[in-house]
Amino acid sequence: MKAYVKNTLKTLSILADEIVVGVFLFFVLPRVGIEVPLKPALAVIGFLVFKDIIAVKFLWEVFEKRAEVGPEALIGKEATVIEDLSPKGVVKVGNELWIAECINGSAKTGEKVRIIQVRGTKLLVERQG
Repeated sequence: MKAYVKNTLKTLSILADEIVVGVFLFFVLPRVGIEVPLKPALAVIGFLVFKDIIAVKFLWEVFEKRAEVGPEALIGKEATVIEDLSPKGVVKVGNELWIAECINGSAKTGEKVRIIQVRGTKLLVERQG
């Protein structure tokens, strides 16, 4: 999905309550004979917008958060070489041992590498630095 479409959908979802309340105050209620004074209606909308300004940072982080489960969650994490990577060997990620292949040369036991891709049960890693 294009970034601008995604950002537009995120913004609309954050502003959904203002849109619904605005439609209700300015279109639905007047059609059934209930007139809401403009200043109180705008005060309600203003309060909702203010609330969203405060909450937007938290909500944006929720929308941007990547999955923290499965092999995809390993991408970008650091691993420690347990068995020399020349270019294949074993690395430790958290408490798990993985077969890994170093894509930019070799890495010695104890070195730190960064996970860049997961292929089945094998990690592709690169040396740091």
